[in-house]
Amino acid sequence: MKYLIVIIGSLIIAFAFNFFLVPYEILSSGLSGIAILIGLITPFDIGVMNFVLNLPILILGYYKLGKEITLNTLICVISLSVFLYIIPVSAVADNILLSAIFGGVISGIGIGLILKYSGTSGGLDIIAIIVSRSSNMSVGLLLTGMNGIIILFSGTFFGWNLALYTLLSIYLTGKMIDTFHTNHIKLTMQIITTKGEPIRKELLETIYRGITITDGYGGYTMENKQILMVVLTRYETMKVKEIVRKHDTKAFINIFETVEVDGEFAKN
Repeated sequence: MKYLIVIIGSLIIAFAFNFFLVPYEILSSGLSGIAILIGLITPFDIGVMNFVLNLPILILGYYKLGKEITLNTLICVISLSVFLYIIPVSAVADNILLSAIFGGVISGIGIGLILKYSGTSGGLDIIAIIVSRSSNMSVGLLLTGMNGIIILFSGTFFGWNLALYTLLSIYLTGKMIDTFHTNHIKLTMQIITTKGEPIRKELLETIYRGITITDGYGGYTMENKQILMVVLTRYETMKVKEIVRKHDTKAFINIFETVEVDGEFAKN
């Protein structure tokens, strides 16, 4: 199912490129944008260039992100390159502004889906994930910042009006990526329970997070309780809830967003 979603995400990206961006010479983000640029000014096919440009980045991803995410990325790069090759370039809208908006949004949805299921669409996505894991910056924001060079290329080769449309498209892509890919968002979970010890043991065996425990008592029942506090990512909350409910169906769970973490926090 995971690989199927990665392929579907690649199809969505290729659809956005060939039906919205490429017909108006609007570049996308990352190495895909460079592939579009090369395909527009040379006889080389965009799909072939996308695959060639991503090969060295895939090697970097293998050493920094591991085999699983690299395999997903390889599947995405191959499927995206194939879809770009076989899908004809044809403008859906006759308005360049609408094409820039919908091309950016649709490609962001495709990339966001792939990132959510532990893959990347290749290129700068891999670099952005590596940097995000060592900082508190979101993947979408990093991609938007690194894509400044794409804007310069677009302005140089196609004029600054098209460069601004490219900037709009890239910005919308980054916003959509952050809508789907939320690993950079950290949450604090407070668990108030009478089954603190079994919950603590299973949490430590299951998730790679530190837990702070304090004693308390119910203001109404005066019953002794344990308060477990843990900081985690959004994707880990469902697993923690399952563990808590397994041991204590009446536990009270309070979850709120954490603005900043200063200290050790595993990001892998």
